[in-house]
Amino acid sequence: MDIQEIKQRFGIIGNAPELNRAIEVAIQVAPTDLSVLISGESGVGKESFPQIIHGFSHRKHGKYIAINCGAIPEGTIDSELFGHEKGSFTGALTDRKGYFEVTDGGTLFLDEIGELPISTQVRLLRVLESGEFIRVGSSQVQKTNVRVIAATNVDLTKAIREGQFREDLYYRLNTVPIKIAPLRERAGDVLLLFRKFASDFAEKYNMPAIKLTEDAQKMMLDYRWPGNVRQLKNITEQISIIETSREITAANLIHYIPSENIGILPALYNKGMDEKTFASEREILYKILFDMKKDMNDLKKLVHDVMLDGQTSKTHEDSAQLFRKLYHEESEDFKPSQPPYSGPVILKNSGHENIQDTEEFVEESLSLEDKEIEMIRKSIDKHNGKRKLAARELGISERTLYRKIKEYKIE
Repeated sequence: MDIQEIKQRFGIIGNAPELNRAIEVAIQVAPTDLSVLISGESGVGKESFPQIIHGFSHRKHGKYIAINCGAIPEGTIDSELFGHEKGSFTGALTDRKGYFEVTDGGTLFLDEIGELPISTQVRLLRVLESGEFIRVGSSQVQKTNVRVIAATNVDLTKAIREGQFREDLYYRLNTVPIKIAPLRERAGDVLLLFRKFASDFAEKYNMPAIKLTEDAQKMMLDYRWPGNVRQLKNITEQISIIETSREITAANLIHYIPSENIGILPALYNKGMDEKTFASEREILYKILFDMKKDMNDLKKLVHDVMLDGQTSKTHEDSAQLFRKLYHEESEDFKPSQPPYSGPVILKNSGHENIQDTEEFVEESLSLEDKEIEMIRKSIDKHNGKRKLAARELGISERTLYRKIKEYKIE
């Protein structure tokens, strides 16, 4: 039987290489009794692969039982899996066989294996290693010959690190791993699945099948599908029932797809971006503070140039640029864009007239108010008291200069 016939038999749709490879591994491991661990996100169709393995194994005439471990309460999971004796707990009115006893000679599929309590994991490990189990409330050891196939949508290695899953059980279950790729990595299968679901619902509800326009197809392909095949099926059913037109456009489709997940948006993702720098809001804040510190160091250097180098035009031009950077103008007034630093700047005596590398500053607080007064005075003196020219050179409005002269009581 070729792979296409297997897909048709088990209702699997898609031609993605990752999907085909997973099916091939399932077929190869089926004749053995090895334990298999199937991993993949919720809704990718993990439940089809245990059926493939069971259907192509020598156990195919035995029982096949699928259990969702996450749906069984912790207090009763041991009884469900291993059975119990009459009177072993409140409500145990009769003896009961567990799934391992009922499925003897067949296949047991344990879905959401990561939800098992630690105590149950210990019991399960014993069954896998020796084929032995004990009913709840009993002391008699029983034997079973069951093939276990497990599935999970969580990272079991992370659960091991967090103490929520036994490492020895993980390696025992993970004899043969099969990973099912999410739908967003099988973009070519999205439209195939949509057409199949649309045809099925058209037949079910006795109506024409819906079709997608080109813009709607593009939206389908760009969507990330966090719910995978299950979500695609649900959306297709909703559209089939609700929409009166059988031709679905992007404008129609937008009402059924959550906007926050539309598109992988490759244009907005810059591979060159330093992901470590922007990994968290805290690190972004650190970067902003670092840039502010760099600006202040630049200001220190320029102020020192003004004091020592005779106020060259280049220095004043750079000073004006820093004024404009540190202050943003609203109407005609400038307001500080960041809180001022307080305290004097301390310079090391380098023995040279010109400023050396900024690393020569001892990192202490700096009073912008004092330096503002100093720069305003020097600019006014340079232009012989012509405040309009002084304001222009400082990069502030004349009205702001008048206000600061009055505020600082500059004569």
